Amino acid sequence: MQEYDVIIVGAGPIGLACALEAKRKKLSYLVIEKGALVNSLYNYPLHMTFFSTSERLEIGEVPFTNVSPKPGRQEALEYYRRIYLHYELNVHFHEKVLSIENVGNSKHIKTTDSEYSSKNVILATGFYDIPNYLHIPGEELAKVSHYYKEAHPYSGQKLVVIGASNSSVDAALECWRKGAEVTMVIRKPEIGERVKYWVKPDIENRIEEGSIKAYFNSSLKSISEKSVLIQTSEGEVEIDNDFVLALTGYRPNFDFLRKCGIELSKDALLLPKYNFETMETNVKGIYLAGVVCGGMETHKWFIENSRIHAAMILNDIFSKQK
Repeated sequence: MQEYDVIIVGAGPIGLACALEAKRKKLSYLVIEKGALVNSLYNYPLHMTFFSTSERLEIGEVPFTNVSPKPGRQEALEYYRRIYLHYELNVHFHEKVLSIENVGNSKHIKTTDSEYSSKNVILATGFYDIPNYLHIPGEELAKVSHYYKEAHPYSGQKLVVIGASNSSVDAALECWRKGAEVTMVIRKPEIGERVKYWVKPDIENRIEEGSIKAYFNSSLKSISEKSVLIQTSEGEVEIDNDFVLALTGYRPNFDFLRKCGIELSKDALLLPKYNFETMETNVKGIYLAGVVCGGMETHKWFIENSRIHAAMILNDIFSKQK
């Protein structure tokens, strides 16, 4: 069994940044990714535009040039793909890490394909794989999706969009413009304050003019094949419905973190325990990088402010190799 200096779990932008740092420090490394390269970005909506400008999405000091002020999904995929190919990064795709165990001074990593040994492990696993489920009757129906790809399938359909975040607002606007009859169900009294500043007036105007129906201070109570039941501040409302986009956010794989021995806070935030200077967790030799560090505060870490984790972690690992 080959032993590496570091194994990186997750080939998202931050996982790739860690790989670049390891390569530059001439450390032996392997990136293990359960899906495709930058898998979360690949699963973003087809026409998504980033909030950040291109230079804030750069990793490894590699320039990200883009014609428009803010890049979209396609430009981001091309950028990270070119980094992976140009630097010939050592990545195993479509291989899932099942367990990480301490064996002496090393970590034993078992995957769906093989087993590995490493002195250090970096978890750059993000949070996009597990939706925040509603736990209501009918959520399991085929008409319900927790992910949005494109508007075309909803053209001419009665669509309910749950939530008022960036993803919900983008989906509502795109689907309405492609001919869907859109109703938004929003738990709070207004559109989310973190919605992109150039999009927020658009959705507010569409709601005000009645093009998009919105129930504020409301929640979905149940889903049936042809309708949904909405709990509003004035009582229950049942409306005809063909599809539901439950874009209620996502969460890290906390069960996996616990199995690795990482401590989580006892409150609802489930913040993992780690050293803020080195990103090493309470488990010696296991580090966290990227958005997974925020627990349920999935809005806290982004590509632009967690890129620094790569250098912090690899500097610490390199110093221990001496």
